[in-house]
Amino acid sequence: MKETETSTHRSACPINVLLETLGDTWSLLIVRDMMFFGRRTYNEFLNAGEKIATNILSNRLHRLETVGIIEKRRDSTDARKYIYRLTDKGIDLAPMLVEIILWSARHEKTDAPPEVIEEMSANRDAYVSKIRENWRTSSQS
Repeated sequence: MKETETSTHRSACPINVLLETLGDTWSLLIVRDMMFFGRRTYNEFLNAGEKIATNILSNRLHRLETVGIIEKRRDSTDARKYIYRLTDKGIDLAPMLVEIILWSARHEKTDAPPEVIEEMSANRDAYVSKIRENWRTSSQS
């Protein structure tokens, strides 16, 4: 573990580090939107189903960028807009998000499509590999 990274956290407990990085209501939903739905712009996040407030969205995008989960770049087709994408560190959250989805679907009623849950359950590693491949492909465009 890197000294400089842990010095900004209350403790170096791995669960604490994760919660301090992503433990608010919105950060994982933004990562989810990028990873599973291909959302990449401020307006796409704003118009997602959870009705995030504009000030919260701006704050979370900035925080996720600051901690290295996402990066932003100017849109090549419209210099007024930014495109957000997951970094390597961000895409490394894929296995955890798959487990969270499976846990939620197992214990609560969710709107996750049953065929997706079945595919995730049947072969988690292959599903995560597919997420990573989609991310690599989209990051090259």
